[in-house]
Amino acid sequence: MGAELTGAEIGRLLEKLDIRQKVRLLTGADTWRTYAEPAAGLRALTFSDGPAGVRGTAWDERDTALVLPSPTALAASWDEELVHEAGGLLAAEARRKGVDVLLAPTLNLHRSPLGGRHFECFSEDPLLTGRTGAALIRGIQAGGVAATAKHFVANDAETDRLTVDVRVDERTLREVYLAPFEAAVGAGVRVVMSAYNRVNGRTMSAGPLLERPLKDEWGFEGPVVSDWGAVRSLLDTARSGQDLAMPGPASPWADGLCAAVEAGAVPVEVIDEKVRRLLRLAAWAGAWEDPPEVAIGGTSWAAAAKGTDGPSGSDARQRERGLLRRAVAAGTVLLRNEGSLLPLDPARLRSVAVIGPHATDVRIQGGGSAEVFPASLVTPLEGITAALAGTARVVHAPGLPSSTLPRPLDRADTRDPRGGEPGVLVRLLDAAGAELHAEHRLSGRIVEPAEVPGAHTVEIRALFRPDRDGTWTLAVAGWGPLSLSVAGRTVLTGTFPVDSDDPTRVHVDPPYRRVRAPLTGGREVELVVRRGLGAGTGVATVLAAAPPPGDAVAEHERAVAVARDAEVAVVVVGATRESESEGRDRDTLALPEGQDALVRAVAGANPRTVVVLNTGGPVTLPWRHEARALLLAWFPGQEAGAGLADVLFGRAEPGGRLPTTWAAAEDDAPVLRTRPEGGVLPYAEGPFIGYRAWLRAGAVPAYWFGHGLGYTTWAYESMEVPAEVGAGEPFEVRAVLRNTGARRGREVVQLYLAGPEPDGGPPVPRLVGHTAVTSDPGERAVAVVRVDGRAAARWSTREHRWVTEPGEVTLLCGRSAGDLPLRAVTALSPAARETPPESALH
Repeated sequence: MGAELTGAEIGRLLEKLDIRQKVRLLTGADTWRTYAEPAAGLRALTFSDGPAGVRGTAWDERDTALVLPSPTALAASWDEELVHEAGGLLAAEARRKGVDVLLAPTLNLHRSPLGGRHFECFSEDPLLTGRTGAALIRGIQAGGVAATAKHFVANDAETDRLTVDVRVDERTLREVYLAPFEAAVGAGVRVVMSAYNRVNGRTMSAGPLLERPLKDEWGFEGPVVSDWGAVRSLLDTARSGQDLAMPGPASPWADGLCAAVEAGAVPVEVIDEKVRRLLRLAAWAGAWEDPPEVAIGGTSWAAAAKGTDGPSGSDARQRERGLLRRAVAAGTVLLRNEGSLLPLDPARLRSVAVIGPHATDVRIQGGGSAEVFPASLVTPLEGITAALAGTARVVHAPGLPSSTLPRPLDRADTRDPRGGEPGVLVRLLDAAGAELHAEHRLSGRIVEPAEVPGAHTVEIRALFRPDRDGTWTLAVAGWGPLSLSVAGRTVLTGTFPVDSDDPTRVHVDPPYRRVRAPLTGGREVELVVRRGLGAGTGVATVLAAAPPPGDAVAEHERAVAVARDAEVAVVVVGATRESESEGRDRDTLALPEGQDALVRAVAGANPRTVVVLNTGGPVTLPWRHEARALLLAWFPGQEAGAGLADVLFGRAEPGGRLPTTWAAAEDDAPVLRTRPEGGVLPYAEGPFIGYRAWLRAGAVPAYWFGHGLGYTTWAYESMEVPAEVGAGEPFEVRAVLRNTGARRGREVVQLYLAGPEPDGGPPVPRLVGHTAVTSDPGERAVAVVRVDGRAAARWSTREHRWVTEPGEVTLLCGRSAGDLPLRAVTALSPAARETPPESALH
């Protein structure tokens, strides 16, 4: 990283720039870069998506990345040291790809279990989200890459996300939704991203919250970058705390900001302040010098910063994969383990049935702008098979027929008709159909074809070899003129106008247009899709296929037979790309059709059944009492199968604890609604979301926030709390635990506080601290939970500040929000009424 600039140094740089140069810096030069400014010796800054991996500036499947477990899985580890390590890995990847600013972490909350982007967020609790996000930020920025806290603020659902007006009261906003962002500022985050949505009638890219509290109260000194395309007007955004409009080069600021300043509609001092913040970031990122030597854990990553393979090549990659594998186990939650079925002993196993569609087609990440391309992938079937090599026979049965939803063509069943290599041929054609550019690609999903002057049409051409006879579904995606031909015969043609302003739908995930065609198994057929390019329609083009419907009954019966003949059955089920993705919320918490019945049938056939859930967020589990063991693996990243096998066979303990409460039935969830009415989404529940909503309602979920079993058991024996705490002062709570099981283990100790509610309702516990202890069988461990001085404070809507009321509060300690065996009362001293300005989450 570079150096901090003083105010005087920034002032001298500003003096070198005229108003046009200053204004130009405030809109992106392209999709991922800012403008360079030679007059100030400033190079461009490069941004990249990347909560679970770093894609870089190109959406190209040939440019691979390391893929971490999803952010929800990282939060489930309740392990800030691990998350810090993960941040360091992301930083090294970013430097390798020449990225200065990583667009992560996402600090929005799991308000409703139907939220479609839960996999990219951390949790339902502001403290856990804030602490996890702060750890990731520190890890990323220790590696010389700027982190970005997003999406500021109340961007907790995807439905109508560009225009929805979230109505939320002042107390709830401060105590719940702003709190993780305050923690990020306390951790030194360099960039904050404003969200698409409105809050209380004001669009966030022009909202007053960008000034107060973000900049004025919290002291955030970096730039506020817009979500991509979120600056949609001129004067209100330019006069606000919004600093950088992305992407570019087109934006309302690029079109009219200079003229507005010259006309006096926007003060030049406002522009100077925006440029100061950008220059401050550029200086920290080393935008006036070559990438510096950056030490992470004693290892120099300067080579990675210069775009090489990094230190010691394959050794470094091996260490990175080891971290990814550890992270899988650390975030895996053991929800149920009846009769201590897990861990399985490989030495005593002779046969294992691995069942379910996700055993081979595992989802390692969520859909949308955060997607990256893994260099390698270990599926659950591969991980289990490798772990049992030479000891047990592993038999696989999908249990369900292949999906009839189209999937982009890939190397397994296509060849480039020009060179013959696995994959497809992509061509850019001029208006007369002449070839301007051609390249070999590895997938039928081409989000960003090459940029070629004069290009009029994108063409994807492939020799496709279907694996069975029958009527296949073929599909193309894109906007504008589209056509599809099969063996030289046009089967689909039309013009499809853009129907959305959502950047994900336009540029990343356009809808499929489907046709059906009879194909012969094993016989190659040439498929050609052409898509005309036009202004405002994006460039993404997709060629996809789905097989004829399979025999559901036969697949089901075979899975049951395989399970019955095995000593243990492992069933892997989960979400699909359609059910969890950016740009849309979920319609249901149920697993996709057929999976619940499959689990029930396998559990009925084999009493030693382990179910593995491959989801990014909560699902309903109507069979949860029928399966002996239940593991939640989330979207576990590229080492999915290896990390899962470590947990199944006891090489690692399932370290995860739920970051979100899971309902037994969808209608049980106290807060469910994600869809606005009349453009408005009221947060009428106030601060009572997640476990706090369940506790307030006196309801019992399927699994509480914080729940998770290990491979040993624990007794919570005693708790020591101070008799009195000065209002606004930090304090410590000590809890004594004993490992009552037969294995060494780790326990996540959670501390909750219940005090008078400002609305006069009954006290509802909220998380105020957590830590972890590790001990051997029979040993005692002392958990020391440090509680911040603002933990007992509440935001006063009358005084517009944090206030701590004197009196008694109850502290509760245990293993989840619903299992808190230790409790004690402490008194808050009346010595102070206002807490210090520091965040309780720092």
